[in-house]
Amino acid sequence: MSESTLVSETVAPEQRALMFPTLTEAQIARVASHGRVSALRQGDVLIQPGDRSVPVFVVKSGRLDVVRISACEERLVVSHRAGSFTGEANMLLGRPALMRIQVAESGEAVELSRDQMLTMVQNDTEIGDIIMRGYIYRRLQLVSQGLGDVVLLGSTHCAATLRVKEFLTRNGHPYQYVDLDAEKGVEGILDRLHVSSADVPVLICRGTTTLRNPSNEEIARCLGFNANIDSTHLRDLVVIGAGPAGLAAAVYGASEGLDVLVIEGSAPGGQAGASSRIENYLGFPLGISGQELTGRALTQAQKFGAQIMIAEGAIALQCDRTPYRVRINGNVLVPARTVVLAMGAEYRRPALENLSRFTGAGIYFNATQMEAQLCGGEEIAIVGGGNSAGQAAVFLSHTVKRVYVLVRGDTLGSTMSRYLVRRIEDSDAIEVHTQTEIVALEGGNHLEAVRWRDKQAGAEETRALRHVFMMTGAVPNTAWLGGCLALDDKGFVKTGPALTQEDLSARKWPLPRAPQIFETSLPSVFAVGDVRSGSMKRVASAVGEGSTAISLVHQALAG
Repeated sequence: MSESTLVSETVAPEQRALMFPTLTEAQIARVASHGRVSALRQGDVLIQPGDRSVPVFVVKSGRLDVVRISACEERLVVSHRAGSFTGEANMLLGRPALMRIQVAESGEAVELSRDQMLTMVQNDTEIGDIIMRGYIYRRLQLVSQGLGDVVLLGSTHCAATLRVKEFLTRNGHPYQYVDLDAEKGVEGILDRLHVSSADVPVLICRGTTTLRNPSNEEIARCLGFNANIDSTHLRDLVVIGAGPAGLAAAVYGASEGLDVLVIEGSAPGGQAGASSRIENYLGFPLGISGQELTGRALTQAQKFGAQIMIAEGAIALQCDRTPYRVRINGNVLVPARTVVLAMGAEYRRPALENLSRFTGAGIYFNATQMEAQLCGGEEIAIVGGGNSAGQAAVFLSHTVKRVYVLVRGDTLGSTMSRYLVRRIEDSDAIEVHTQTEIVALEGGNHLEAVRWRDKQAGAEETRALRHVFMMTGAVPNTAWLGGCLALDDKGFVKTGPALTQEDLSARKWPLPRAPQIFETSLPSVFAVGDVRSGSMKRVASAVGEGSTAISLVHQALAG
């Protein structure tokens, strides 16, 4: 095993102090009141990669080594001495361990279970802040260095590779990426794994399991994302969707003592999580990326005890009796006393031939740093006139040669915030085409050209563009509700005052009172954020609705 630590090689002293703070003797004594003191014997292995019941150790004396295990070597990541504590973000997430922890020098440590650690974090603000900060900075370092239990072999020309990278990145899971287009000896790598180029992307999970072009569900299962979640347990609240509205409901619900489970079909963040930079959200004058904002909210929710089920989308709601039951993938029924629907909406997919073929291979519905790396120095097009399209245009204009913004309307001002319109107007790299729409996509395995039409002039033009970002309109994710709730003519969920007497009669509303402001046509089922009919379709309003809904949940639970 290498003697130098991976952390010492790459981290500045000031950042290392945040990642690996030293607790005082008085603080260690307070920690001990939540757990138990255990003896450390040199040579003992306390945690192995993949272990699911992972305790936290606060070292009183001796030394614990954190070791990364790979097929090629064992590498020392960091050593914990007196005052230091083990763990990183997976401890908050309740997911399996990434690395081995072994006793290098005999001594003593305070041992806490995950539940004991969460109780301490919630009740001891000083120590809780130290541990939370340390865990967050450690995870950021693991992600930046690709130090985890996953190796991804993929190609920049493969749409599935982009999907897997986005899934791992948006779930904050560290991974090492091997670009098969650039790596020498590619054939040898594939031969050793007994896979062919048709199997790409290939994901190696914990050095033992090889997944060929895996689905998001297969990845989540292999990495144990949901390993410690009992889906059959009756919850006070089940939240569908982990966008800003759903996460706000989870944070406020869990912090107020509710037993909360969030069900997310892909990755936390929703549509907002794919935003490159949000600059009009209260409290962030310099802006914040959607992924960072929702990542912080996810950490808050888990700090207070909410559980997040990943890559297990809701596929049906059993609404004919209480408690309600949400059917998820695998035909599992999740019981709930109350439900908050926060599934959000997706960008509308225009009726273009070859759209599905080029999705992920030139057609994108997100504009994050990952997509920006794919199109640096090239000309691109963005379709849409809303804030998401404007944010993407400004963000991508710093790395691409030219951005063509294609808008069906006459101006940007009616659908986009003024600050974004000004940025676009002031940029020499952005060119706006109003009353314009794409009519054709061309290419082989990857998008090579687009043809668009100027509706006013009636002229068509073909441009050699390899990257197009689709950010048009919104389609609610409500098809799975199966007639349980009243929807408007566009498929959004109707709530409160928007519900007519006909809506309530058709769904046999059973209570003498009218539905509450965010309550649907089904008692104790609420809808918030973008999925709700008449919502503002803004991050701040989604957060406000998600948090406000919890007061209504309390009323419903009180009977």
